[in-house]
Amino acid sequence: MSAAAIVLSAGLAHPADPAPPDGAKLFEAACASCHNGDDPRAPTTGTLRARSPQAIVEALTSGSMRYQGLAFTGAERRAIAEFLSGRKLRGTPVGATVGRCARVPPLGDPFAGPMWNGWGAGIENTHFQRAGQAGLTAAQVPHLTLKWAFGFPDTTAAWAQPTVAGGRVFVSSQNGTVYSLEAKTGCIAWTFAAHAGVRASITIGPRLGAGRAAVYPAYVADQQGYAYAVDAANGRQLWSRKVDAHPLVRLTGTPVVHGGRVFVPISSYEEGGRPPGYACCTFRGGVIALDARTGDIVWRAYTIAQPPVLIRTYADGTAAWGPAGGAVWSAPTIDVKRNAIYVGVGNTYSGAPQPTTDSVIAFDLNTGQMRWSRQMNPGPRDVFGCTPGEINCGERPGPDFDFGASPVLAKLPNGRELIVAGQKSGVAYALDPDKQGADVWHYRAGGGSGLGGIQWGLAVDGEQAYIPVADIYNPEPGGLHAVSLATGKRAWYVPPPPPACGKPTRACSGAQFSAVTAIPGVVFSPSNDGAVRAYSTKDGSIVWTFDTNREFKTVNRVKAKGGSMNGPAPIVAGGMVYVSSGYGTFGLRPGNVLLAFGVD
Repeated sequence: MSAAAIVLSAGLAHPADPAPPDGAKLFEAACASCHNGDDPRAPTTGTLRARSPQAIVEALTSGSMRYQGLAFTGAERRAIAEFLSGRKLRGTPVGATVGRCARVPPLGDPFAGPMWNGWGAGIENTHFQRAGQAGLTAAQVPHLTLKWAFGFPDTTAAWAQPTVAGGRVFVSSQNGTVYSLEAKTGCIAWTFAAHAGVRASITIGPRLGAGRAAVYPAYVADQQGYAYAVDAANGRQLWSRKVDAHPLVRLTGTPVVHGGRVFVPISSYEEGGRPPGYACCTFRGGVIALDARTGDIVWRAYTIAQPPVLIRTYADGTAAWGPAGGAVWSAPTIDVKRNAIYVGVGNTYSGAPQPTTDSVIAFDLNTGQMRWSRQMNPGPRDVFGCTPGEINCGERPGPDFDFGASPVLAKLPNGRELIVAGQKSGVAYALDPDKQGADVWHYRAGGGSGLGGIQWGLAVDGEQAYIPVADIYNPEPGGLHAVSLATGKRAWYVPPPPPACGKPTRACSGAQFSAVTAIPGVVFSPSNDGAVRAYSTKDGSIVWTFDTNREFKTVNRVKAKGGSMNGPAPIVAGGMVYVSSGYGTFGLRPGNVLLAFGVD
């Protein structure tokens, strides 16, 4: 599949079109130039025809074509797979033929009842749920039981973290379908089809309009660079906006809503998904502020000040560009008191290493102007998967020490505020927001690597920060640390238990990639071994474990199973705990299930 897949798919059919996608046309436009013999590394169409449609979908979601597959919707991937194999897949890409609510429950006021909104449960991204909103006590956690399961069709990863509001669960999928489910039963209220897969959480905004026309918007961001507002009651699209014109743009971080604006972080798969002959690199990460009502652009801020320029051309026509990189992979954090927005920034892709990459940046909330940048553990430029000696690659692979996790705005009991940020270097930092991010303390939790250190997020409860560690390349990966917010000193540490999935391997290890969630007395942490565990915040003792490594009977009758967990944290609201399981990329174990737990 060629670079054309990334550019042309945006202009081809998507699920909102009246006609279903044409697999032959999609393949011819986006894939044929490589698979018809132009690229000796690509299997021919004859070879592909011998594969099952399921295998082709898996290649486009978690295999060698996963980056090219990001540009397609689930229906488009399915159409290509069925065209190449000559066989039909069972079910539908939406997975909503059955399991719909017999009577769609009305959407309550999202802000009046139990709620977990967006990525971090609030604009500070603490990943802490207060007792009243949680509806679940530490004493009840050991008694949690599975209430229902929901399957995502044609996917190899349950990569999105749910949002809970108005008696609904809003969750997105790898194939581009967004679901609104009834929180207690999991039945489907509505579905919405984005242009591409949706990894970001859904964020519910304040009521827009007046009278009977008023709506609560749900803000969505997809892997093709589109942001949307849809009516949270029925899934009707209110507006959509392509936030960046770069052909390899993707939106992995959750939009954040504040003050009538939607703040969308911008990342790309230029780092890992460059097709052969692609002129790397031309992407700059950043944040865009949109009008919450209309989707109009208010301001745009870049993490790298200088636009990429042509550095060199080669005899074969290949070109090198730079500087580039600085993707923002995670949800921004809003500081209302200081009128600032904080983002964690990724590495430099090309050109000279930039002083604002591998950093935490503060932008002005009103204008997007950069106020300060605090770089930690900088490294040379690094393009994931780039072999030293190739064009635009460094002499050695960079350490890839992104800030992939959202910065946390934490408030201590004495009223002091800190920005707590975890890096893939394995170090967590506490920064002073009143002193341009000056270092208050730092704590080394792990050794760090591109797939190690602190990957997707930590949680704070006012007294302590809870820090999960991946470090998948270590002999004993994983572990959970509790650190005093006031001093940066360790309160306790719990090494990973023996893997629930069996014999330790890279795919079956105790690495704790996912973000964690805290409630009073308990912190929940999913693991690469397929188990989700609840730890006591007092001493780290494990008080509850659930092994997701099996198939589940789902409310929508989609065949589903659990697997590795990488990204979303468990969500707690209204006495329920929601957990996404399965991640088939980077050699980890696929899965496609959302699990809901409660107490009888």
